[in-house]
Amino acid sequence: MREPGQRRVPVFWRYPMHDTVPKILVLGVGNILYTDEGVGVRAVETLLSRYRFSDNVTLMDGGTLGMRLMDPIMQCEKLIVIDAVLGGDEPGSVYLLTGEDLRKSLAFKNSMHQSDLVDTLICCGLAGSRPEAVVVGVEPFDYQTMAVDITPQMAEKMPVIFEVALEEIKKAGGDYEPLSPDGDGA
Repeated sequence: MREPGQRRVPVFWRYPMHDTVPKILVLGVGNILYTDEGVGVRAVETLLSRYRFSDNVTLMDGGTLGMRLMDPIMQCEKLIVIDAVLGGDEPGSVYLLTGEDLRKSLAFKNSMHQSDLVDTLICCGLAGSRPEAVVVGVEPFDYQTMAVDITPQMAEKMPVIFEVALEEIKKAGGDYEPLSPDGDGA
């Protein structure tokens, strides 16, 4: 019972309107035909083989699809992209890019796919659904040699990329567990 003069608080103000978890898309992009340019795709492949993710997390090989990624991107609320990035630091440097820093996201204009994540996100925004995005980028050692495997130096950096990507999944509201009982995900 209310005291005289006490304001009645509507029910929807006392309780959260929804308890939904955000849909998270982890997108590995790049051209796997050019060594380290394919690091994003290779990272997603490895994460899928080592971890089980919560139902709100989807991992996807975005390859060189460019604008054709608009549909899956528009269906998520949080986007985590793993890609090679030319940021000017030492090869193997790992970047976490958000907001304006996304412009540093590597478009590889000299590659076969010529896709640009920033342009795709702009188009998603124009279409009415642009998710909050972060890029886990890594400075490539070699992105000009035609080879389907990443360089051995990049392979050594993969644990750092995994750690940063998994941390971003947690921060975005997702969860994961290693597939192996010893906890290393292998």
